[in-house]
Amino acid sequence: MPVQRSPVGTENGHEHETQDVQSASSHSQNASSYAGPRSVEAAPPGLAKMLVGGVLLVLITAGVITFLNRKSETDALAKETEAVAVPTVAVVQPKSEAANDELVLPCNLQAFEESPIFARTNGYLLRWYKDIGSKVQKGELLAAIDTPEVDQELSQARAARDQVKSALGLAKISADRWTNLRKSDSVSQQEADQQASGYQQALANLEAADANVRRLEQLESFKNVYAPFAGVLTRRNVDPGALINSGAGVAGRELFDIARVDPLRVFVSVPQAYAPAMKVGTKAEVTLQEFPGQKFTGTIARTADAIDPATRTLNTEVDVPNKDSKLLPGSFGQVHFATGTTVPRITIPVNAMLFRAEGPQVAVVDKDSKVQLRPITIGRDFGATLEILGGLEVSDQIIINPSDSLESGQKVHVAKPGQGDGHS
Repeated sequence: MPVQRSPVGTENGHEHETQDVQSASSHSQNASSYAGPRSVEAAPPGLAKMLVGGVLLVLITAGVITFLNRKSETDALAKETEAVAVPTVAVVQPKSEAANDELVLPCNLQAFEESPIFARTNGYLLRWYKDIGSKVQKGELLAAIDTPEVDQELSQARAARDQVKSALGLAKISADRWTNLRKSDSVSQQEADQQASGYQQALANLEAADANVRRLEQLESFKNVYAPFAGVLTRRNVDPGALINSGAGVAGRELFDIARVDPLRVFVSVPQAYAPAMKVGTKAEVTLQEFPGQKFTGTIARTADAIDPATRTLNTEVDVPNKDSKLLPGSFGQVHFATGTTVPRITIPVNAMLFRAEGPQVAVVDKDSKVQLRPITIGRDFGATLEILGGLEVSDQIIINPSDSLESGQKVHVAKPGQGDGHS
């Protein structure tokens, strides 16, 4: 059995090692003569447990510290990722405009009557008498067409009619003669009836020949092109010598375009909220950018009497006198209606709009910094701003330049003033 050694200093270490060897040798020599048990000093059992417990404690402490460090890093990364995932948006509040009983809407000016002029006969353009911008009266000559083929057909039809007339005279003489012979019983009734029938057939042939001549005469009369109504020529598409094909088919093309410009029709789309105020006979004023300070007075002539479901507007026509031809058809202007109403007016910038399948919408940020997509009703378009007739309040915060990926309930950060591209 090994003997536990007592710790000693370094200067006596070698001496003690020699004594231990000698003691062990003497113990081995006397082992056979030793009969009873020998007591040996054992290591305390609590010290080993304390050492093991200390090691385990160190390992557990190191593991807990490592876990806490990793969890702290994971939480910090998650918070940073969440902060980056939440978009930052710029918001603006709708503006409340002053109440105004005048309704101003964009409009289009059109000719009261407008028609393309086509040829009704074939030939070649001989000459034209009126060019674009010419004011013409109803029935005034516009152009002449050379129609040699129609002229020849008309001459042939007239000659054929003369032949039928000659045959008619002979048939009448024969019918009268055979009628007298029948009275003296010189010919049979059958023969007299045949001559009478020949005369009736000749009459029918003459009528057919006359109808053909009248048809060709009318066709030939189309060689002269006349104005169907008073107006101004807005287009001329042919020159002398051009081949003219009758009709408005694939081969034919229009010779002129004529428009009646006094009065002018002014068409305007009125929002549904103002539709009840559009009464026939109500006065309206038209303004154009090229005539600053001038107003042209007109009258509501008619309305569609139905709201367009696509735009929620009422198509309205205003007739404006244009005796001096100052207003040009096709122009863009504005119509001023004295509606006599004070409909609240709220405007928003155009870059706050969202166009989706559900219709026009805006993104509103609520008090919890979450997005709400609201449908709106649009009134007038002022270019940079839009009039909103419903769906918004002045206190709402709307997102400008909203992303197409925004959804209702999405969390957002509101940018501080000066950080976003706000609208004021």
